[in-house]
Amino acid sequence: MASPAISFTRHPAAQGVAWLRRAFAMFNRYRLAWVLLFWGYFATLFVVNLVPLVGAFAVFAVKPVLAVGLLAAAWQQERGGAPTLRQLFHGLRSNVFALLAIGVFFVLGMAIAIQASALIDGGKLRDLASGHATLSEDEARDALADPQLQLAMLFSALLAIPTLLATWWAPALVVFQDAGAGAALGASLRAALANWRALIAYVLAVGVFGLVLPMALLTLLAVLLPTAALQVLVLLVMLPYSIVLTVTLHICDYVSYRDVFHAGETLAPLAPGTGSA
Repeated sequence: MASPAISFTRHPAAQGVAWLRRAFAMFNRYRLAWVLLFWGYFATLFVVNLVPLVGAFAVFAVKPVLAVGLLAAAWQQERGGAPTLRQLFHGLRSNVFALLAIGVFFVLGMAIAIQASALIDGGKLRDLASGHATLSEDEARDALADPQLQLAMLFSALLAIPTLLATWWAPALVVFQDAGAGAALGASLRAALANWRALIAYVLAVGVFGLVLPMALLTLLAVLLPTAALQVLVLLVMLPYSIVLTVTLHICDYVSYRDVFHAGETLAPLAPGTGSA
């Protein structure tokens, strides 16, 4: 018997910026709790990455499982609770096989996109991504300036878009709507394509806050300050800024999911004394 279609809402472009604003408001309310949860998330991925031979691939396979912990923390906060570190492994109590399948789908999709770049540059990008090509800093800079490699990177990025869109909301659909991996990937892709205006606005806003503003500030400071002072300022200001932005983007996965798949719905508040989700 076929599963019922997962419904979603189409939003205008401005909603993409609204997602970021709401996600930052959630982070700002529980800054320390979110930073601790975020560091636990990346520390776990770092440990997985150390596994010999398969670590680099296993990281991407288990990311959806760990991402569910961040989704659960945001879900609890929306219901009036606070995010906690113990929610990090919430995905292990969900449909872990579906989440792992989503991770494997992501790895395969990205591998195909990178492998296909060989059609453009004869395998240069593939060798760089796989680590088969060992380059010095100057050689790497020259390689990235190669127009053929740049075209291959653009080609791979375009091919990777369907994989990125299909996996964008898929973990949330598994944990909150009990969808199977295939249904979640399909629903995420359909909803993302339907909300392409909001997603483009979101990506542009992320580009402004994550690239344009930091680069403009660093360029200005590099002119005004000596190198030593600039390095200290980067450590004291830009590092915390990057952490805040990264955590906000992860919370935004939940905010955008709720807005697209549960528009207008209000969650019941947690009962007094209720623990983590």
